[in-house]
Amino acid sequence: MRSAYTIALVGNPNSGKSSLFNSLTGLNQKVGNFPGVTVDKKTGTSRISDSLTAQIIDLPGTYSLYPKSEDERVTYEVLLNRNNADRPDLIVVIADAANLKRNLLFCSQIMDLKIPVVMALTMNDIARNKGINIDVAGLERLMGVPVVAINPRKNKGITQLKKTIASVAHTNAVHTAAFIDTAALTGYWIAEIKQLCNVESNYAALHIACNYLELPHLNAAQRIQIAALLDQAGFNKARIQAEEIMQRYQRISSIMQQCVAETSPLQRAIISERIDKTLLHPIWGNVILLSVLFLLFQSIFWLAEYPMGWVEQGFSLASGWLDTLLPEGTVKDLLINGVLAGISGIAVFIPQIMILFGFITILEDSGYMARISFLTDRLMRSAGLNGRSVMPLISGMACAVPAIMAARTIQNRKERLITIMVTPLMSCSARLPVYTILIGLVIPDKSFFIFNLQGLVLMGLYLLGFFMALIAAKVMSLIVKVKEKTYFLMELPVYRAPRWKNVGITMIEKAKVFVTDAGKVIMIISILLWALATYGPPTAMKAVETKYEILKQQYPEQAKELDNQLQTEKLEHSFAGMMGHAIEPAIRPLGYDWKIGIALITSFAAREVFVGTMATLYSVGSDTENEDTLRDKMRGAVRADGTVVYTLGTGLSLLIFYVFAMQCMSTLAIVYRETRSWKLPAIQFAYMFALAYITAYITYSIFS
Repeated sequence: MRSAYTIALVGNPNSGKSSLFNSLTGLNQKVGNFPGVTVDKKTGTSRISDSLTAQIIDLPGTYSLYPKSEDERVTYEVLLNRNNADRPDLIVVIADAANLKRNLLFCSQIMDLKIPVVMALTMNDIARNKGINIDVAGLERLMGVPVVAINPRKNKGITQLKKTIASVAHTNAVHTAAFIDTAALTGYWIAEIKQLCNVESNYAALHIACNYLELPHLNAAQRIQIAALLDQAGFNKARIQAEEIMQRYQRISSIMQQCVAETSPLQRAIISERIDKTLLHPIWGNVILLSVLFLLFQSIFWLAEYPMGWVEQGFSLASGWLDTLLPEGTVKDLLINGVLAGISGIAVFIPQIMILFGFITILEDSGYMARISFLTDRLMRSAGLNGRSVMPLISGMACAVPAIMAARTIQNRKERLITIMVTPLMSCSARLPVYTILIGLVIPDKSFFIFNLQGLVLMGLYLLGFFMALIAAKVMSLIVKVKEKTYFLMELPVYRAPRWKNVGITMIEKAKVFVTDAGKVIMIISILLWALATYGPPTAMKAVETKYEILKQQYPEQAKELDNQLQTEKLEHSFAGMMGHAIEPAIRPLGYDWKIGIALITSFAAREVFVGTMATLYSVGSDTENEDTLRDKMRGAVRADGTVVYTLGTGLSLLIFYVFAMQCMSTLAIVYRETRSWKLPAIQFAYMFALAYITAYITYSIFS
């Protein structure tokens, strides 16, 4: 028997539900999984009033009570199954004021389940900017449930919402009058199903009739009796659902006419349509899309040039300051060549990360990101996907982990699986530091008119990952045989000016997340790598030291040069050097030396660790007083035979390898979590590694 009062937050995706959940629960929240599925279960506790502390559950976003994706089926099961452990005592329906008509459809369906309902009206500022004015009191009267206007991001209206929730919880008030007459829509048999399944409302019984074969809480006897009833009544699921939606929208339209005033909606729609004639044009639309991407990647180099230089200078000064401040010894070596070198190798790329996320936020806020999905739908379908797969793929430019989770919204199981399998081919932000440092090493910093060559190469790498994802998707679509068809339907938002404050906050937050998440891994890897690069088998390390002590006695005038050679040879005989030399035969055909081999191993923890590894290796193996930047040290790196390590062939080979290789343990873990199978992550790792190795080998063979 459950004792805690449970409140469920439900609503359309992107309606402000998560913001309200965070505002109500604060730090008193946890994330788990709903039983039997991989969908996240976010729960928390909130002090509603002096006498009421409730458990808050954030149900996955859904557009209606007719489920199509795994997320929507979870919400459906929780709301229809009276015995579900997460069954709410009260439902807060979050409704987007800027898209009220669509949100009221879902709200009216929830009301007819006969569970106490409170409507929280969000996005009121956006609605006002669109010329939409809502009579909240009138909406409350016509809908028959309490309505509270809130702004959870600014914590406005939360106190009033809690008072309303406490009042409804105290009286256990249920919307008694049905929004539509379900019995008149169906017939006598709905009452029999209602009694058979022990549900509160005719509308819940209708949903059982529509989906009784897919509801896990029904037993075999109930399913047999329901099937017999429906067969006897001549039940037509599609007709009933269509009539229900029409009746709901008829009443919603009447409510909207009475309590919603919109200033010049036709004019706004006409403006958006005029813009779309160009931006969604089959030819010009794609030209503009490529131009936007070109501007993005040019800016990553152009705008970030000076701040990156300042960060490099700052760490160089800090290294010099610590060198003069600390006495010689292990602690000094660890701090300068381990910790500081590793962190500086990644911190220098923060400006580029911020610019990337800033541009993505502008595209989302302006409404153009939805147009990208529309534009690329035909291209996606040619690869066995649809336009809904574009959002996970674009999100993969930031990070593959949330991008793969975003694939849950894809209704077709085959398309969802293929999207998960190819999303890691998109170049994520963790690859950006690797791309930047390698492009800076082997690609000249030249400009042709307004086109920067390095920016063009960077854009080419991102496009290469995207088109390879499409090719891989097409191959997989031929292998995976599922005949289910889907249709891509989406609402195109009106164009609006980006919220610059939101852009700035997002850039700062993403930079903080990048530093903290990557920083933890890099700190651990840097310290571990420093130890592996500093120490080795005692016999071998002693032999190297003895060798150079003798050489210094023989050639005292070359003492400094011999010290540098000593550090390099000690690095080769260290545990890290042994690891690198062990895999060198396998990677030599790609143009890589043993130091690059070490970086390939460590970057399986996270791709950006490649740069930190290089920083640590080239610091440990060089003169401590050398203030050259990492790029300078890598540019001057030579092999034992005196040849340059980072030639054009080697640099391009490494770039291609990192475009395709699956070097992210977090991504493999999330693929397992989403598919509940180690087989698929193993296949994903194998095909991406094979693709990376073969293409890197071909690239090196051509350009070496």
